Amino acid sequence: MSRRLPRARGEGPWPWLAAGSVALSLLMLGGLLALLAVRGLGHFWPASVEQVALADGRLLAGQAVREERRFDGEGRERLYRTDNRDLDGGIWTWVAVEAIERVETPRELLVLERRRWGSFVGRLVAMEGADGRHAGEAAWPALKARLAEIQALRRERDELRDRVVVPLVRRLEQEAGSRAELAEANARIRGLQARMGGDTLVLESVDGRRLEQPLEEVLRAWRPNAMSPLDKLAAWGQGVWRFLAEGPRAANSAGGVWPAIFGTVLMVLLMSVVVTPFGVLAGIYLNEVAHQGPLTRLVRIGVRNLAGVPSIVYGVFGLGVFVYGIGGSLDEWFFAEALPSPTFGTGGLLWASLTLALLTLPVVIVATEEGLARVPDHQREGALALGATRMEMLTRVVLPMTMPAMLTGLILAVARAAGEVAPLMLVGVAKLAPQVPVDGDFPFLHLERKFMHLGYHIYDVAFHGGDVQAALPLVYATALLLVLVILVLNLTAIFLRHHLRARHGALPRH
Repeated sequence: MSRRLPRARGEGPWPWLAAGSVALSLLMLGGLLALLAVRGLGHFWPASVEQVALADGRLLAGQAVREERRFDGEGRERLYRTDNRDLDGGIWTWVAVEAIERVETPRELLVLERRRWGSFVGRLVAMEGADGRHAGEAAWPALKARLAEIQALRRERDELRDRVVVPLVRRLEQEAGSRAELAEANARIRGLQARMGGDTLVLESVDGRRLEQPLEEVLRAWRPNAMSPLDKLAAWGQGVWRFLAEGPRAANSAGGVWPAIFGTVLMVLLMSVVVTPFGVLAGIYLNEVAHQGPLTRLVRIGVRNLAGVPSIVYGVFGLGVFVYGIGGSLDEWFFAEALPSPTFGTGGLLWASLTLALLTLPVVIVATEEGLARVPDHQREGALALGATRMEMLTRVVLPMTMPAMLTGLILAVARAAGEVAPLMLVGVAKLAPQVPVDGDFPFLHLERKFMHLGYHIYDVAFHGGDVQAALPLVYATALLLVLVILVLNLTAIFLRHHLRARHGALPRH
């Protein structure tokens, strides 16, 4: 005869409700990541270009974006991205679905990504250059070959500018020999620029309007309707790589986000280096050294209240104390010859890192104190009874057991600091800073320079761009990248925390 186990006190629907809440939260998080991935990564897929014939005889070509019901409720409209800003004055066209007579996908339609005026959608009529005129079907292979040469020359020019010209300009006032080297490097750049010119594309839109396009202004060209799925997959991978490895252009509405990735990671690492020792030492002092009286309790209350202060307040503090106060004093003491142009008296990487370190300091202090409070007193008493000094007891027994809690505080600090934008707008972030703060010139790490940040880049692209609809895919892609950067930083700290917990033993949960 089976016996039914007695129900534990307090049991009922609450465990199931808690489990359901966790499952729902995970589903919402998965849905958010899926939305960012689909909308962001889908931007780099070379979608097919449709040629649309309308009932009134007009022709247009573009990529179908979405379809919606009209405001009056009668019929539906389809949004096409037609590009050709220099011909039409805009890149979007709404078309009534009932007005569409025919939709085709001709293989000869091409898309050109240009430095100015955005992309072009149409047909290639001819390419004219020093080696003659290529018309008809012969123009496409000639364009691909010449464009590959121009891209190689452009990479050589950019590398020469970034690795030779820019460092020489910075050393020009210190070394007399830099002037001759700079003139030689500039001459080489002018030679490369001349080799890129001389070619012109004759283009035609689907409605018959012609346009002459200098080839040196074209970045890439492809025929999406003639590409196989493998070709599109390869083009998608190249687009994602360019997004990760290149710098922004066209007022941040195109190009990549490499300077923003580098700036975000470097700022978080510098913030972690600063906040960890100060937060850990403060937590050790409050829990292990200071007399536990009214003053210590008041300090604890103050630390916990600081964790709830709005981040923009820390930005104002950093601007007044770090930038104008300390930075202005450093300029007067060490960089007087450069004044009135500020060196440290303006926003930069150092002041942004210190401001975020101050912002996340309460989190590390509280986590350290919680970890120290969980160490059983018999561990301390046993170490002291075996003859260890108080310092040896702290460094060899208590702190190793508290290390996972300290890393938990650091994980929370990294997660908050990496996503903060408001204080950075006051203490050093820039809309465009293509040169990263690390280079080959001494002291190699330039803390006084401005930097780019993924969070601010999202804000700038979404709200300061001229075309919000065109910027949305880049916003989704950058937001997904920011989440992944925070995830990688947190997973690194979590892996280290688990390693230390396995090495020194996990503390019991109370």
